[in-house]
Amino acid sequence: MYTSVTLSRYIGRQFLTWFCLLLMILLAVILLLDTVELLRRAGSKPGITFWLVLQMALLKLPEIGQQIFPFVVLFAGMFTFWRLTRSAELVVARAVGVSAWQFLMPVLIGAAMIGVVKVSVINPVGSVFIAKYDQLEERYLKLKSSALDLSKAGLWLRQSDDREQYFIHAEGVKPETLELTDVIVFRLDSAGTLLDRVDAPRATLRAGRWDLQNAMLYKGKQEPVALGVHSIPTGLDMAAIEESFAPPETISFWALPRFIQTLESTGFPAVRHRIHYQALLAQPLLFCAMVLFAAAFSLRMPRRGGTMLIVSGGVLTGFVVFVLTDIIRTLGMSETIPVAMAAWSPSIISILLGVGALLHLEDG
Repeated sequence: MYTSVTLSRYIGRQFLTWFCLLLMILLAVILLLDTVELLRRAGSKPGITFWLVLQMALLKLPEIGQQIFPFVVLFAGMFTFWRLTRSAELVVARAVGVSAWQFLMPVLIGAAMIGVVKVSVINPVGSVFIAKYDQLEERYLKLKSSALDLSKAGLWLRQSDDREQYFIHAEGVKPETLELTDVIVFRLDSAGTLLDRVDAPRATLRAGRWDLQNAMLYKGKQEPVALGVHSIPTGLDMAAIEESFAPPETISFWALPRFIQTLESTGFPAVRHRIHYQALLAQPLLFCAMVLFAAAFSLRMPRRGGTMLIVSGGVLTGFVVFVLTDIIRTLGMSETIPVAMAAWSPSIISILLGVGALLHLEDG
């Protein structure tokens, strides 16, 4: 029993060491490439310094880093089993009666723990960083001045130009026509001073304007003025407003359920956010599947030869899993298949394939 615990700690420590080392190397490469790309995009934009570009690259790094986690788990598992097999340590372990499933267990536990930490800690931190990055990108690279915010109090829309700012609040929205209900519009000057307020039961987005029906104008202490149909200029269209919604990557794992509830209660679809949330819950299972694939392609290398071929097969398998994951999630976003199936089936299928491959190699 003591030997088994010592061996498990040793193998688990080897896996975590390889994981941290590979993750740091890949993050450094990604940071370098992303900085170069941001410098290229910022070349023709005014008011952007190198330090701002570097700050944006660092803010974006956690979000990109989360995407490579499964690949890092796969590579770390392959390197761990490759080293232990080449040094004959696993051969000795098998000789004293330790099965493949026993020395796989600490790596599986390590991968599951990495998944839990990634979802519960790294994802919330990364969502804050990527939200800040999106703000900087909108301001300095895309040169946009409109934003959309959805909360329990309804929908908030901000738009501005060189002379005026408009803050539009609506209690409800019809997504098909983007018709706002119970609308309040605050008009401010460029210095932020309130000029007037317009209330209307409905507002509809037209080409280049908002049309407010049965509008009432409130200006200072003057009596309200009935405006009938009142138009407000806008540079927004349906596509721009839909793109302004916070993408699921910018929302913390812990805040996603409430945001999804708010989104659906306001009338907008939340399929993409629900798939993202369920996929985060399935991450530990997916990481365990990567470990099983790593073991299936690494444990028999010295005995059967073809090291590079087997390693390439393992890497190719990882890429195939992620391509299939994207396809299945696309089907889920189009509501062709249920959300739970779109989020969980890639991990479950990968686990089953990994277990099947190991059973074939070890017991077949």
